[in-house]
Parts: sequence; structure tokens; C-alpha cells
Amino acid sequence: MKIILLGTAYPYRGGLAEFNERLTKQFNNEGHQARIETFTLQYPDFLFPGKTQYSTEAAPADLDITRGMNAVNPLNWIAEGRKLKKESPDLIVVPYWVPQMAPCFGTIARIARSNHHTKVVAILHNVLPHERKAADKMLSGYFIKSIDGGVTLSKSVMDDLDEFDKQKPRAFCRHPLYDNFGQKVERAEALKELNLDPEWQYLLFFGFIRDYKGLDLLLDAFADDRIRQMKVKLLVAGEFYGDPQKYFDQEKRLNLQNIIWSNDFIPNSKVGAYFGASNMVVLPYKSATQSGVTQVAFHFEKPMLVTNVGGLSEIVPDGKVGYVVEPDAHRIADAIVDYIGNNREEAFTEQTRQEKLKYSWENMTKALLSLAK
Repeated sequence: MKIILLGTAYPYRGGLAEFNERLTKQFNNEGHQARIETFTLQYPDFLFPGKTQYSTEAAPADLDITRGMNAVNPLNWIAEGRKLKKESPDLIVVPYWVPQMAPCFGTIARIARSNHHTKVVAILHNVLPHERKAADKMLSGYFIKSIDGGVTLSKSVMDDLDEFDKQKPRAFCRHPLYDNFGQKVERAEALKELNLDPEWQYLLFFGFIRDYKGLDLLLDAFADDRIRQMKVKLLVAGEFYGDPQKYFDQEKRLNLQNIIWSNDFIPNSKVGAYFGASNMVVLPYKSATQSGVTQVAFHFEKPMLVTNVGGLSEIVPDGKVGYVVEPDAHRIADAIVDYIGNNREEAFTEQTRQEKLKYSWENMTKALLSLAK
């Protein structure tokens, strides 16, 4: 099939770009003709919460990426829609993650599929965002009406989709592994690369830092007297999308001596080291649909502690590859104490090796192509 993916890709950075590039490679590996249509402008700089939108690494090999879309220019949306209508691909795949993109994607999709040949299938990372605004429901409704079907990555997003349309074809497919960060890095090598003391254990909080991700809960958990007495440190690796001072103030107020901050965007070449050095990955989210961090952890065969929000409990079987606890500092601390105190790492790691087999890119392409047909 001739397939075009609309969305974030190089030269933009981040998990969504990684997802889109890996999916496009999978389509090509299966014999389809797939390319990516990405942005000339994704966000105006004043709306972007991080330091930069752009990658500092080399462009991905063997991918056809065209920069054509302008997310804030309606005239561009019309031109892009007409271009894709004329190109007449069999399938357009649109990864959808925030309502701000609904006018751009929804307009392009409507025009492109008016050729009565092209099907438009969305990958719904979110239908409604974690931090909601007044216009979000209206915007997402506009986008949902423009597509032929949608694949959701969690059952909670499937429930959100029902708020807009109960009849539109849909499928559920688990978020595939992020297997594009290289091979597993042995702990000794990773600790040396990050200049960390091998006498300590490390729990990893990874990715962009936003309020809903619950880093404040994790800092409160690390103030627990039981954890203070253990040789364990928290490694916070990721860029702040918001004011970092409140976390530093909390660290000072709680007199925490066991936090290591690494607060720049983590390039792909360094991701393996952070996961290799960690003994467990912690996602103390206050709200969620799913998280790409879990799929990086599965790739590197790392046990996880997640909170019982959104679809996280669907991904991490409690007591098998990690813990599912309520978003409460004391419950998080209890799980950490159990993990360290009872030496659960080896058993949970073995279960993680088995569980990761569920999360293949072949399942994702199969779900998308089945809806298209």
C-alpha cells in the first residue's frame, strides 16, 4: 500500500517523533511504500514548554520525510489537503495527541479523503489531554469527525472516544516497544558512563517533567524514613516542561540527600545508559492514558512501579513485572521498600523479558491496515 503518516518527525525530537519514525520503518519493512509528512512549523516557540523542539542528532536513515505542514496556518492546511488528495495514497495515518492539532489535521484529512479513495486512520495517543482546557472537547470532536477509524493504545482512551462517536470503526492495540534506542547497556558500563557510585541502587524517573507525572509524590516518598536508611537514590532524567523551582524547594524542605538531577533533554545515544544504570523505573503519574516510558523500560527489561491511573495498570501486571499502586506517596514508598528490602529485581526482570513479547510493531501495523480495509 501507499501510506503517508502525518505528524511529528525529524528534525523534531521526542517520543512522538520516535514513534512515528519507527512505525514508518515497520510499514516499509513489510513491503509497503511509506513516508512521513511533518511540519515546517509545529509550535510557535512561545507556546513550546521546553528548551527546543529540534533534535541535535543525525537524521534517521532510510526514511522519506517531507516538511510540508504548518500547524497554525489555515491556508497551508488547505494546500496540504489538496496535495494529498491529488497524491491519492491508500492510507493516511495520523497520530493524534493534543487538541491544538485538531484544526490542522482535521482540515487536511477532510480534503485528502474527499478523493473517495484515501482512508484516514488515527492513532489516538490521547483524545482528551491530561490537563484539560475549555475548548478541548470541541477541537477533538472536529478531528474525530474527519477520520475513517481510530486505533487506541489504552482502554481508557477507547472510553474517551465513546464520548464523541460510538459507531466509528476502532481497534485497541498496545503501545509497541521503543526498540530504537540500541541494545541493553550493562549496569557497570552505564554507571561508569553516568559517573554513578556502584554501591548504590538507583530508581529512575524518566522523560519530560510535567505536573500530572507526579514527581512531587515521588519526592515525598523518598522522604520516608525507611527509604532514607536504604542505599538507594532517585535519578530524575528529563527536561522540565514548567517551573522547576517548586521541586527544588520541595527537595530542600524535605532535606533530601538522595536525589540526582539530570534535567536536559536526554538524547537517544544516552537513553540506554540511564535505563542500564537503574534498578527500577518509577512512573508516579496522577493521570495518564498510557506512557511511552513503560515501553522503553520493557525494551531494556526493567521492572516498573506505576500508579493506578489511566491505562498504566493494563501495561504493568502488579506483582509480576513491578507494582501498581494508588497515586499516594506512602503507597509508593511501601512498594519501593518491598522491592529493595526483598530483593525483587531478579524475579521481576525475568517476568519483564516474557511480558515484553506482547508489544510488537507488527501488531500495530496489522491493526491500522485492518481498519483501512
